[in-house]
Amino acid sequence: MEPSRALAAALEPVIGQVYFSPECHANYVALGFEASRGQANGVALPDGPAYFTSRGSLMGQVPGELVAAAFAVFNPQAVVPAVSYGWTLTDAATICAARDAGAIAQLVRILGEAPEGVGRARDLLARLCEPLRPEGRPLYAGVLSQPMPDTDLGAVWRMGDMLREFRGDCHTAAWIGADIDATEIGLLSELYWGLPMRTYSRTRAWTEAQFDAAHERLKSRGLVDDTGFTPHGHGVREQIEHNTDRQMDRAMAAIGSDIDELVEILLPWGAAIRDAKGYPASGPHDLADAVTKR
Repeated sequence: MEPSRALAAALEPVIGQVYFSPECHANYVALGFEASRGQANGVALPDGPAYFTSRGSLMGQVPGELVAAAFAVFNPQAVVPAVSYGWTLTDAATICAARDAGAIAQLVRILGEAPEGVGRARDLLARLCEPLRPEGRPLYAGVLSQPMPDTDLGAVWRMGDMLREFRGDCHTAAWIGADIDATEIGLLSELYWGLPMRTYSRTRAWTEAQFDAAHERLKSRGLVDDTGFTPHGHGVREQIEHNTDRQMDRAMAAIGSDIDELVEILLPWGAAIRDAKGYPASGPHDLADAVTKR
């Protein structure tokens, strides 16, 4: 596997767990948000306004329009009112601190305060992050603006979040550069992951009419047929991933062959987090299954 993709896969449950952390959800409830909205195979799902407001707070107390633009894949008609409501309950600094505290608390609960290799992971992540550039990458820049936690595990959380958001910003740039829009990338990504169209992408709050229009646009460009990729479409979607990988080259050059050691440290952490229901065992497949059952 491409080294930057291997890193992203190993890092995902360790960092993406922030969105499923019961500790985070409890912190948001204390601020006035609703409790977790259901489960996906035993993993607690986030309340929408709490999710948009907490992650958006990385960029400051910004309007929902900016949050929707930075997150890129959600229907702004869902994001904007959710963020407006969130700012009636709290401010950016408060919910951002609640996000950090809840994420680190779940890591400590599952992995312990000093899991094996945490100091080395901190050093390797610092090498990865050192050459990253913020231009055109709003969520990465937002994480970059946050203070570094004192503990090794807290620092791993912060730098891992930097890398996750950096790659996400790069991915958005890659599909925008391919002249693909937010609804279209959802449909293409589902197929790329082996899911039927309109399953996981339902978590992004698009309407049936918007899905219909996006599907027709993709068909007119020869990227999909009624149910799946055309060969051309699969190639376009793979090129988006390749272009995302290329934007990680500076980080990969900074760590060199030590990337294998970092992945080896992270993989058992991720497995433990999944086993403890801190992150969906099958990622988007579990979330797609949960949303289609609603």
